[in-house]
Amino acid sequence: MTDDDGTTTAAATGTLGYEQARDELIEVVRRLEAGGTTLEESLALWERGEELAKVCRHWLEGARARLDAALARPQEDDDQG
Repeated sequence: MTDDDGTTTAAATGTLGYEQARDELIEVVRRLEAGGTTLEESLALWERGEELAKVCRHWLEGARARLDAALARPQEDDDQG
């Protein structure tokens, strides 16, 4: 969730794994699409969804960097041997 100053609390998103964040994001989207919530509840859900999307993006960017590094290694090894 967000603090009064708009920052994301570490407990709310910092410790979530990719799968946890993704699953919670799916549930947030489902609730928003279902409707029946107040404007305030919808805004809170949307804000939480944005936080969760950032967590997912962070994990995916890290995975991409690891894949890129792993793919670059065999080429370096081939050049040396």
